[in-house]
Amino acid sequence: MTARTGQAALDDPHEVLHRSAERLAAHFDGIVNAETVERVVFESYAGLLRTAKITVHLPSLAYRFANERLTALAQAKGAIPKAVPEVLFVCVQNSGRSQMAAALMRELGGGRVHVRSAGSEPGGAILPSVVEVMTEQGIDLGEEFPKPLTDDVVRAADAVITMGCGDACPVYPGKRYLDWHLEDPAGLDLDGVRRVRDDIRDHVERLLAEIAPAAANVPAQ
Repeated sequence: MTARTGQAALDDPHEVLHRSAERLAAHFDGIVNAETVERVVFESYAGLLRTAKITVHLPSLAYRFANERLTALAQAKGAIPKAVPEVLFVCVQNSGRSQMAAALMRELGGGRVHVRSAGSEPGGAILPSVVEVMTEQGIDLGEEFPKPLTDDVVRAADAVITMGCGDACPVYPGKRYLDWHLEDPAGLDLDGVRRVRDDIRDHVERLLAEIAPAAANVPAQ
């Protein structure tokens, strides 16, 4: 193989996706079959490609997205135990409200919950104003990206919180569903986005206190 041919293979998204599928198949060996792993990897890539504004790093994002989906699939099947409650936040574009909610839940939860987010019609990127107001809180959204809503993450969730996406989320028995009425930050000025952020924080704090309360300090005897 020449250097040019080798570089072409590295640059070919399908080659990268096949290698990603092999890595994930090894990771989920005995839990999810290799055919399902490959299907999820390519589905994840296609789902992100439909709305992505920048595609240069898309195969690596697809790997991360597929890994999350396969973990959720295994959890829903009972093949991987849940150490903590699973919470899914869903809005329309997964570029504003659900991203802020997920980030705040991770920050405030301190490992007491595991969080995912998704969009019924995902946007191409997280809103710059959302990134800015979360940075003000010391929370970096630089590694996050909008993801389409998939059945596997809904099945794995213990609590599903929707924000303005109507009936897009499938309903399964045994899960807690909440609909938070929050203003869409798209089109708001920074002060408006800050108000939405603070409103989400209030909601998150109340939900966290219900599903994963912090351990009480027990006085020494």
